[in-house]
Amino acid sequence: MNRDEIFIEIKTTLVKLFEVDEADITLDAQLYQDLELDSIDAIDLVVHLQKLTGKKIKPEEFKSVRSVADVVDAVERLLADA
Repeated sequence: MNRDEIFIEIKTTLVKLFEVDEADITLDAQLYQDLELDSIDAIDLVVHLQKLTGKKIKPEEFKSVRSVADVVDAVERLLADA
């Protein structure tokens, strides 16, 4: 899965799970400020990404995630560790 495919998957997830407007989802979009996710939403996102990647995501790996690009980077790292 390449970076673009990861971004598309995350975008689809944000729209489906959190009813975020697709037009608002860019790599620069901030999860909490721009997309109005809260900490519970972040946990749901992590659970979904674990299913997507088939890998366990450690909470500390996701703590520094602030933007959509950060999420893409985190997933990319997980997949690279395969």
